[in-house]
Amino acid sequence: MSGHSKWKNIMHKKGKTDAQRAKIFTKIGREITMVVRDGGPDIASNSRLRDVIAKAKANNVPNDNIDRVIKKAAGDGDGSNYEEITYEGYGPAGVAIIVETLTDNRNRTAGDLRHFFDKNNGNLGQMGSVSWMFAPKGIIVLSLNEYDEDKLVEDAIDAGAIDYNVEEDVFEIFTDSNDVAKIREILEDKNYTFLSSQTEMIPSTYIKLENEDDIKYMSRLLEALEDNDDVQNVWHNWENQAECEEE
Repeated sequence: MSGHSKWKNIMHKKGKTDAQRAKIFTKIGREITMVVRDGGPDIASNSRLRDVIAKAKANNVPNDNIDRVIKKAAGDGDGSNYEEITYEGYGPAGVAIIVETLTDNRNRTAGDLRHFFDKNNGNLGQMGSVSWMFAPKGIIVLSLNEYDEDKLVEDAIDAGAIDYNVEEDVFEIFTDSNDVAKIREILEDKNYTFLSSQTEMIPSTYIKLENEDDIKYMSRLLEALEDNDDVQNVWHNWENQAECEEE
């Protein structure tokens, strides 16, 4: 399964600027707010809240920030009403893109995304236009520098992993999309910590961009999407993004 989330590996390795970290905190804060309102502030009964808290900790969100957002959402101190909307479309040269958003203004979000796609030689499509090329899979990512690889493989398989991949200093554990939280919690009990842990949309095929303009526009499109506060996740099948970013 090598390469499935290669672009995310590069993101983890490069580190983040203060501005990027602030945006991540904002996005995760929105997600916490929504899941608390939907399922309550008790992590024992709200499995989605447990998942988002794990995601927040993997992204180094301070515990004080997490607690503050949970209390604010539980007390209805934030008047925003967020909804989850998924958009699908094509980037340059037919790269398939899924954009998961969390927004309090769907007209603003749709307008922003349409502008990003149009400006960068892409176009938004109808629901289902590209999602058939992707399948959900749980991916748990750890830094291999902190653990013994053989022991990690053994523990991952014992926990129920269906496959794993080693790429430089990054160890990826692949799970059924419904098992990612269960397997993460088993490994947490064994004192593992994670770079990320979530269900990702994995493409069945990839597109390699050769044209310099296509690469330029695709890079700009992804940057604009990731920089937008309403966008939570972006999934795509551009094969050589990592190679282009490293140049």
